[in-house]
Formats: sequence, C-alpha cells, structure tokens
Amino acid sequence: MKAILWTKYGPPNVLQLGDVEKPTPKDNEVLIKIIATTVTAGDCEMRSLDFPIFLSLPMRLWIGFKKPKENTIPGTELAGVIDAIGKDVKNFKIGDPVFGAAGMAFGTNAEYICMPEERNEFGSVIAIKPKNMSYEEAATVPFGGRDALHFLRLANLQGGEKMLINGAGGSIGVFAVQLAKYFGAEVTAVDSSEKLEILREIGADHVIDYTQEDFTKGAQVYDIIFDIIGKISFSKSNKVLKKDGTYLLANPISQIISAQWVKLTSKRKVIMQTASGTAEDLVFLRELVEAEKLKTVIDRSYPLEEIVKTHEYVETGRKKGNLVIKVEHNNEF
Repeated sequence: MKAILWTKYGPPNVLQLGDVEKPTPKDNEVLIKIIATTVTAGDCEMRSLDFPIFLSLPMRLWIGFKKPKENTIPGTELAGVIDAIGKDVKNFKIGDPVFGAAGMAFGTNAEYICMPEERNEFGSVIAIKPKNMSYEEAATVPFGGRDALHFLRLANLQGGEKMLINGAGGSIGVFAVQLAKYFGAEVTAVDSSEKLEILREIGADHVIDYTQEDFTKGAQVYDIIFDIIGKISFSKSNKVLKKDGTYLLANPISQIISAQWVKLTSKRKVIMQTASGTAEDLVFLRELVEAEKLKTVIDRSYPLEEIVKTHEYVETGRKKGNLVIKVEHNNEF
C-alpha cells in the first residue's frame, strides 16, 4: 500500500511517499480503508520534534532518539471504510463508514490502517462517521473537535460567560468557537485578518485581528481565555481576565513556568492538559454535526503524494481551519 514514510526528524522534505505492506487486523482490530486524512500544526511539530529539551528528550526516548523507530507513518486523523475485522470485533462490520483518531500511534497518512475497536493506550479511537459529512469533512473532526470539547469541559463553561479564544482560526479553534457558542458563551475570536470572516460565519460574537489590535489593552474582561497557540503573555492578559477566571492552554510548552506562577499568586485557574478523546466524545460530536450545530472549515485539499507541500503550507500559519489529504484508491472514491 502507499503510505507517507517518516524516516527522520526535520523539515517537511523528510517525508516521502513509499510502499509498505498492507496491515492485517488483530483479533480486536479493524482494518480501515482511509479515504481522507489531515495535516495539523501538531503533526508538523512531531515531524520536526521541535520542542524544548525537557520535552524533546523523553519524546526521542519513546519514539526514537535519532529517528522514528516504530511509528514511521505520520498522521492522526482519518475517515474511511472498514475493510476487514478481527474475530473479536463486535461493534463494527465490513463496509461501515467511520472516522477517528490514531492518537500517538500515528499512521493515518496512508491507504490503510489497523485500529482497535476500543480505545487503547495510544488514544486510538473510532466511531461511525456523521451521515451529513463527506469523508473529507469528517476527517477533520476527531482532533480539533475532540481537543476543543476536552478543554471546554475542563473549564466548566457556563451559559452567559465571556470567552476569548486566541488562535481561533485553526484546527482546534474553529470547533472551539462553535462549541463555546453551543454551551452558551459570548465568544471573542482572535486571529489574523484573513480568518475573521470565517470566524464570524461560524458564530463568533466578536472578532479581533491580532495584527491590528492588542486585546490585553481592551476594556472587555473575560471569564475564560483559551490560548490555543501558546503565545499569550500572562502579565498582560491578567488585566482582562477576571480574578477568579480560567486560562486554558492547548499548547502549554512555552508557558509552563509562567503558568505555575499565575496559579501560585492568584485565584485564577490554569488548565494545561493533553486531550485524550473517547468514542463517546466522537459520538457526541457526531450528534452535533448531524443536528447541524457543528460544522468544519476546510482550507485546502491535497493528494497524498503532495504531503511535503501540505506540511509547508501548515507551517506558514495561514491555514484557515483544516487541511485535508485525499487518499485515492484507484478512483474508487
């Protein structure tokens, strides 16, 4: 089968299209014929392993010190069709349309993948695809939708609360805006000018172009600030967060020390956890999609062989919502 091969850490061109053996499902696994997958900012960070030493060292010890050892096919999101099942699988059958996330097992940038029926230690999880989404649309939900849902639940978001989302125009942000509105918040979305129209379309009450306006100097005070890209200055944003407000950090690597200081010196909550979704989360998101309460935003689609170009575009920071990779199977889909 065709797959993207991740043979070393570095820039996008370390990824190559190659041939690998088609996997065979174990007794508790399903074989999924992948129709669509994605590339996110997180995929780019993993590819380059561009993390501070305190984080990159344990990651290298786990994945491979000089190069990836076992999980050598990148990608975390997918949508496709179940092609074969193990003898112990009970909840899925051949032909079922599914969507899901491979988690830290990776492997979705390929024609096929084996995944367990139930969530495993890598965070792999699948569910039946939303009926009113294409495979390309459904492939964008498991990562961004799951992470957004995870953090909003941790914040115990209440109706009527004011929430600011920094980096609202990316994979997580477009779902965070919609979910926050669904839970009843008044949402201010912050991103670059070319993304503001989309943010308005998906329900943001207010939008801020960070290149033109510094929200930390504004008069509005928020109950919750969700920093998806990890670039908020606590010393400045404290002025616009309530004294008992909540910071949500989806990318806390650069903020760990200052976040601990905020927790020690104020009543503000700082939440910085790694999201780990469940099948129930995917079902919840599917139900919202089918009720037309949640939709995706797709910037561009690329074929699998243009993986390098896809990663390069994600790293420009201009991506609006999601980037999809269509996986061709002799023009079957």
